[in-house]
Formats: sequence, C-alpha cells, structure tokens
Amino acid sequence: MVELPKPLSARQLFKLLKAEKSPKSALALFDSASRQPGYTHSPHIFLLILRRLSDPKLVVHVTRIVELIKTQKCKCTEDVVLTVLKAYAKSKMPNEALDCFQKMEEIFGCKPGIRSYNALLNAFIEANLLDKAESFLAYFETVGILPNLETYNILIKISVKKRQFVEAKGLLDWMWSKDLNPDMYSYGTVINGMVKSGDLVSALEVFDEMFERGLVPDVMCYNIMIDGFFKRGDYVQGKEIWERLVKGSCVYPNVVTYNVMINGLCKMGRFDESLEMWERMKKNECEMNLFTYSSLICGLCDVGNVDGAVEVYKEMVKRSVVVDVVTYNALLNGFFRAGKIKESFELWVMMGKENCQNVVSYNIFIRGLFENSKVEEAISVWELLRRRGSGADSTTYGVLIHGLCKNGHLNKALKILKEAKDGGDKLDAFAYSSIVDGLSKQGRVDEALGIVLQMDKYGCELSPHVCNPLINGFVRASKLEEAICFFREMESKGCSPTVVSYNTLINGLCKAERFSDAYSFVKEMLEKDWKPDMITYSLLMDGLCQGKKIDMALNLWRQVLVKGLEPDVTMHNILMHGLCSAGKIEDALLLYSNMKQSNCLPNLVTHNTLMDGLYKARECEMASVIWACMFKNGFQPDIISYNITLKGLCSCGRISDGMALFDDALKHGILPTSITWCILVRAVLKWGPLDSLS
Repeated sequence: MVELPKPLSARQLFKLLKAEKSPKSALALFDSASRQPGYTHSPHIFLLILRRLSDPKLVVHVTRIVELIKTQKCKCTEDVVLTVLKAYAKSKMPNEALDCFQKMEEIFGCKPGIRSYNALLNAFIEANLLDKAESFLAYFETVGILPNLETYNILIKISVKKRQFVEAKGLLDWMWSKDLNPDMYSYGTVINGMVKSGDLVSALEVFDEMFERGLVPDVMCYNIMIDGFFKRGDYVQGKEIWERLVKGSCVYPNVVTYNVMINGLCKMGRFDESLEMWERMKKNECEMNLFTYSSLICGLCDVGNVDGAVEVYKEMVKRSVVVDVVTYNALLNGFFRAGKIKESFELWVMMGKENCQNVVSYNIFIRGLFENSKVEEAISVWELLRRRGSGADSTTYGVLIHGLCKNGHLNKALKILKEAKDGGDKLDAFAYSSIVDGLSKQGRVDEALGIVLQMDKYGCELSPHVCNPLINGFVRASKLEEAICFFREMESKGCSPTVVSYNTLINGLCKAERFSDAYSFVKEMLEKDWKPDMITYSLLMDGLCQGKKIDMALNLWRQVLVKGLEPDVTMHNILMHGLCSAGKIEDALLLYSNMKQSNCLPNLVTHNTLMDGLYKARECEMASVIWACMFKNGFQPDIISYNITLKGLCSCGRISDGMALFDDALKHGILPTSITWCILVRAVLKWGPLDSLS
C-alpha cells in the first residue's frame, strides 16, 4: 500500500484513491487516512470511496462509512446519498436504504430530491417488494414530488417484474402522449422482460416500434433479442437481428454481441459459423474475454473437434486470459470423449498445479476413465478425492457406481453404495438405477428389490430409471407375477410407469404367450392417455407371431395402420417372419413389395427373412430373385445371407450352385461359421461326396 504523506490533504488523498485499481486497496488507503490525527474526509472523498464499493461483497463497508459521515458531521451532496442508496439496492438491502433515506438530513445534511426518491423506489423493486414500491410511489404526491422520466422507467420495471407486459407497453404509449419521451432504458426494460418470459413476438414488436418512434436501439437491445431467439432455437430470427445490427450505421456489435452469437451458434450445432464469428471478432479487433473462449471450447468439444478446441485454448493462454475451471472441465471432457487418454492425464496434472479442480472436474475424470476401461485409475482418483476431503456430491457417487457396474465390478459398487449410505452421503436415482440394473441383469432380483425398498428410507425418490430395470429383471427371471405386482406398486410410491415400463411387461407376457394379459396392458395404456409406440406394437406382434397366432398379428397390423401410425422396418420384418413361418409366402411377398410404397425401405434382415421363407417353401427361383434385389437395393450379403442361401440351394439339390456360392463368400472375405460347415456336412451326407468340396 502507498505510504500517505504527513500532513495529508484531501486533494492528495483524492489523487491516490483514483490511482488505486483495486477497491480493497483503495479502502485500506481510505481507512489509513481516517486514522491520521487532525485529518477529516471531504464530501468528494466520501463520494469517491463509496463509488468504489458498489460490489455486494463490499457493501458492509458502505454502512461503516455512512457511520463515519455521521460522526464527522460532514455535509454531503445528494450524489453521496444516491451512491449509498444504489449500493443498498444492488445488494437487495431495502431496509438499510429506507433508514438512510429517512435520516438524510441527520446524517448527510441534505434533503432528498426526486433522484433519491427514485433510488429508494428502485431499492424496493430490486428486493421484489413491489407492493411497498407502489405504496411509496403514491407517497410522492403527498410530499409534492413530481415524477420524472426515471420514475416512469421504474414504474415500467414494476410492471415487468409482475409480468404485466400489457400495462408496461401501455405506460410507454402514455409517456409518448404526455411528451415524456421514453428512452433506451424504457424500451430495453420491456424488451428484456418479454424475452425472458418467452414472448419473443411481442418483444420484436416493441423492438421494431423503437425505429418507428425515431429511437435507435442500443447494442444491448440487439443483444437481448439475438440471445432470446437463439435460446429458443430460432436461428433464422436471431440471425436476422444480427444482420440488422451489422447493416446499420449507428450501432456496432460489442464483445457481448459476439459472445451471444458464438455461444448461440455453438449450442445450435453451427460450429462453422461460430468460427467465422470468431474470425470476424479478431478482424475487428474486438477484445475477447473468458466467456468467448469458453463458449468456443465447450462447443468444439461437444461436436468432437477437440483439436480445434486445443487451438482456441492455446490462443487463450497466449493472450494471457486466465482459464477458469469451467473451460478446463470442457476440455477435459472433450479429451476423454475423443479417446485422448494421455492428453487427459496431462491436462489433469496441469489443472492440479493451477489449483483449478472442483468436484465437477473429478466427476468428469472418473467418468472418462471408466468409459475408457481404466477402472483401477478411476478408483485411484476416487480415493484421492476422499483423501483430500473434497466433498463428493451425488453425481460423483452416481458416476462411480455406474462405472463400476458397467465394467463388471458390481460387488465393489454395492460396497461403495453401503459406505455412502452409512456415511450419510446423498445419493441420487442414477446411483441406485445402476445398481438395480446390474443386479437384475445377473438375476439377483431379490437383492435389487431390497435396494429399491431402501431408497425411500434414505430420502431418494423412485424414478422410472430405477423401476424399469427391476421390472425387466423380474421378466427375465420369468417372475411375471412379481413384475406385475411391483408395476402396480410404482404409482403408490409416487413413480408413474412409462411407455418403457409397459413395453417391458408386454414383452414378457407375449413371450409367455399370455396375449390377453398383454392386450390388457395396451388397453390400460390407451385409457391413461399413454400412446403405445412402435416398440409396443412390435413386441405384441412378435409375441403373436412366435405363438403362431398369425391372424391376430395381421389384425394388430391393420389396427396400427388405422391409427395412422407408420410401421417401421422392424415391424415389417417381424410380420414378414411370421407370415413365412405360417407358410403365407404370397402375403409376405406382397408385404415386401408394398414397403417402398409405404415409405419404408427394406433392410438386409428383410431380404434374409424373405429368402429363408422362400427356400423353406421350395420357392428357389423366387428366392434367387430376392437375392438379386438385395444387391439392387445396395446391400452386401452377410454370413447369415450366405448360410440361408447355401442351405436353401442344398435342400433343393442345387449342390453345384451352393458350392459356387460358398466360393463367392470366401472370395468376398466372408468367413464360414459352424452353421456353414454344418450345412455342408449335411449336404454331403444327403447327396454323397462332392468332388468340388476341397
């Protein structure tokens, strides 16, 4: 700190305070001067130091300085009082503002004018005391205070806070009629409120009105509009406002504009345009800040362009912009997603050296290690987090338990779950869902049910992500009654079943050939306004076809069409397989020929299914036609295609054709499987030794 001269004059202190860049250093200098014998502060000094203390973190010193003004009996101007009132308003301290206002003459030796009235009015609004603000406004008239433009702007602010946008717009119109010409702040307040409420149509109308009234919007108004449209995902309107800004001659984009554009374009996946905006920003010598760099790095990492993100990071370092933990976390996540493990570790070490790691960093690092099968390393990082005493959050436990379960360490995950519960740590549904899913897949459904029943005890609400894996576990274990019973209990526990819940049960019931029960659940879905999806109908149809109830399957198909749904290729394939299995080859061929008309292109499975059915029906020539169609439709046969055709040709006695096909498969790099050799062995046993077989 600068050493103060002795004796000290107010002019000397004023110069020293103005030269101090740090508010805290300026305050220390001010306090040091206050302690000098024989020195008293002037009103100009009080005004200067109070203006340096506008940060809410420093507002406690404002109150202390007000007490010093009172003690010194320093007569101040209204500007000093306004600075105090604005500081209290910014920190949402309306009671302190009111006390200061009421004691103005006693403390500051001056009377309140319209500016002080407006400042207190604004303090009430900032604290959301809207009724108190309106009462105080009514008090203006009783003391003969005439409202000015600033007062009406504050009135507009009240209407906007109450989301009374019609009243706010009406006040603008009234102000014009009374020659109280609204300014940029008047319109900006209304536009900002409308945008935040999601009414961008009205906001755009108010924005356009500014031009009609001869009032040119400032860059902040443009920024609000662009940001609003981009956040709603409306690229066209957002870009149009940008074009209006850059084509105008009075207003120019600032760093906030570029940040809004870059961030918005990145979030909408328009990374090439965001990079163009970045280049334009550099060309126009607009100084980039942390948000600019962070937006680009996050966006590039999200799209997988981690190399581009690294280049932006390098430029950030080159320009001496301090990298924050959010930016580091985005880059760390990008490295892991790109499989750059070495770079991830190097960045992690750097983050540690710069003391720039938080719980989110640990979560990203642990998840990235698990996703890249680095289980031991992930556990080591978790243990490091615990040793450092950094508070693991519910996400940490979710990531850790999920990673262990996915990598086959279920018992270790159960141990950590128990430790977390015993230690009173908070767990979310993600952690429980991973455990329940892991146990269910291993057939340990009773243990999974026990975990679910514990959730309520530990204050964690059930979710479909927890319940659906358990229902699936019951179904896989052929415990359908337990599955249905738990399904019924879900709602009583505050967890509504989803389409996935219904589909899982329907699938199990169909496989058990309990079709009437399966249909009952579909009916229940419709009664509860749950729309069965294509998976629901496909599961039902598959069950019916497997149960050789082809007529019911065809009836279900017709219902799907009547409901206006468009069956996908999976449903087509299921029905086609059912028709072929039932010997309805003509119907299967008709279904195949109608697929293109239904805007549903057949896939390789479609061709394989149809060829298999045709060969089984001894329709070898037609099967050959489908084989040709497969190539025509742009598909290359797989080993299943070759096995089906080889088996079909051999069963029809076309051994030479079959062997030619076998050679073709080898020529195209398709390796035979045990099924292939089995087909050939059976052909030899049936038709005798083949000279061509080598």
